[in-house]
Amino acid sequence: MRIIAGSLGGRQFVSPKGNRTHPMSDKARGAIFNALGDINGLRLLDAFAGSGAIAFEALSRGARAVTAVDIETNAFKAMTESAENLGVTNKIEIVRANVGGWFKSSRQDNRYDIIVCDPPYDALQLPIVEKLSSKLEVGGVMVISLPPGARLIMPERCEPLQTKDHGDITLQFFRRTKI
Repeated sequence: MRIIAGSLGGRQFVSPKGNRTHPMSDKARGAIFNALGDINGLRLLDAFAGSGAIAFEALSRGARAVTAVDIETNAFKAMTESAENLGVTNKIEIVRANVGGWFKSSRQDNRYDIIVCDPPYDALQLPIVEKLSSKLEVGGVMVISLPPGARLIMPERCEPLQTKDHGDITLQFFRRTKI
């Protein structure tokens, strides 16, 4: 796996052993970051992080700080190894936890400018994804990767921005408009 663009562009990162995670393709990651535009200085949450592909891409493109959350041991190990190899351990918080459990235990005032959710397609956990929108700053953007044709209705605090189909995934973008 490689980082597409930015200061770490072309650098490799570790993919978790086993088949419990599915790293997002370069094409899908590119689509997300092209739609987001300039993320320099922003804070990003990579929920259901897997390999950390979104987290490392965000850091490469100038994100100030990233939190990557995943329950899988192999994912945690791979992200930790990659962060060390890439020299970004001071900019990333890697959390080995169930996203729902992390949500309940994290500080309520902890907010992000961007949240990217790529839940396992065999267990989408949409109620948790919806709750995560409360961690978004007003004006912040949430991106959700879903199986083709799946749609998510977000809480009233979020307005839909766009939906993009990319072969084997659908990307839905929302902006938080209310407290």
